[in-house]
Amino acid sequence: MANRLLSNNQHRPWPLPSRPWSMTQTWNELLFAHWPVPPELLKPFLPDKLELDTYNNQAWIGVVPFTMDNIRLRGLPRIPYTSAFHELNVRTYVKVGNKAGVYFFSLDAAHRLAVEVARLIFHLPYQYAHIELIESKDQNIHYYNSRQDRRANPAKFLADYHPISTPYYAEKGSLVHWLTERYCLYTMNRSGIVKRGDIHHEQWLLQDAAAQISTNTMITATGIHQHMGEPLLHYAKRIEVLIWRLVDADG
Repeated sequence: MANRLLSNNQHRPWPLPSRPWSMTQTWNELLFAHWPVPPELLKPFLPDKLELDTYNNQAWIGVVPFTMDNIRLRGLPRIPYTSAFHELNVRTYVKVGNKAGVYFFSLDAAHRLAVEVARLIFHLPYQYAHIELIESKDQNIHYYNSRQDRRANPAKFLADYHPISTPYYAEKGSLVHWLTERYCLYTMNRSGIVKRGDIHHEQWLLQDAAAQISTNTMITATGIHQHMGEPLLHYAKRIEVLIWRLVDADG
């Protein structure tokens, strides 16, 4: 898998990292639910060293539920009971220099050990949650997330979603491309140093989506209080991912 992914890199906005990748993951049944947000509303929630990224002067916040498997450290076999779990993240978009990436307000995961390892190694705000994902025969995904971790505010998400178009690749320069084609994340360690985690995958094969979101307190749990209106929705069936260890963001 890794060699195939590494050889397919022409779509990247900057070259692959020269250092070895450290982890594989496969993300499945993703829903990208995005809302436009005034930039001035998000800036106070970001570390000072990160620049908010905008599209036509508009900021965006996303809620992304999915499930993952094939979680494996390089050179090691899959560890039983740790190689698959559900996850939901709340994110916005930032940049350091010319490298645009993702900043996570929260990441809920249905695996206690994975939560603690990710907090320790990647300095990401993971929390443990009870999550259920049920896929019906007509491709409808029923997704339920209830945060159980007391290190963050309570939050819930309940939705049914499904694709409504044929698969396509987002056009370069479009809003959809800007929202999804991101090849790094940014976080801050305990010493206040901003770190970058590079990732690589093939270009997203997306579908337009429909969703009935009956409960969503994921965004307000971060402290951002804003009526969001109807989200922009996209679905992706599956994507394989390579992940690199954190480095200094300006490195």
